[in-house]
Amino acid sequence: MSWQVYLSGEIHTGWREDIENGAEKAGLDVIFTSPVTDHAASDDCGVTIMGAEPDKYWHDHKGAMLNAVRTRTLIGRADVVVVRFGEKYRQWNAAFDAGYASALGKPLIIMHGADHQHALKEVDAAALAVTESPSQIVEILRYVIEGKLTA
Repeated sequence: MSWQVYLSGEIHTGWREDIENGAEKAGLDVIFTSPVTDHAASDDCGVTIMGAEPDKYWHDHKGAMLNAVRTRTLIGRADVVVVRFGEKYRQWNAAFDAGYASALGKPLIIMHGADHQHALKEVDAAALAVTESPSQIVEILRYVIEGKLTA
């Protein structure tokens, strides 16, 4: 059985690729999905497809609605949801994804640095694991999928 793992959160580093490469190297049967990580495409998809908006609110609203089609569908299909909070930007969308996944009863793994412990305490409390690195995510996946610890 392939596990579906949704990778949500910051888009400015290669953490997704680190997890995907680690899972592949470990031979894990995992299918990874994520939101659109092309920032410009994500921001402008609504107006590109459905027409320009002079008001920035409606510009953003159209994009958010289209992105929600993908996000809600893929989180709904996921066996596990991983949410990464980066250091440079505040990822409000990641916090929303964590809450949405939690409301659906999805197993939630959170990844962030120690500097975000206080700010994310409620998000962390909803998670089944809180990590700091992609390698920890891979080891968690190895354990829950295969029941094995790294030798």
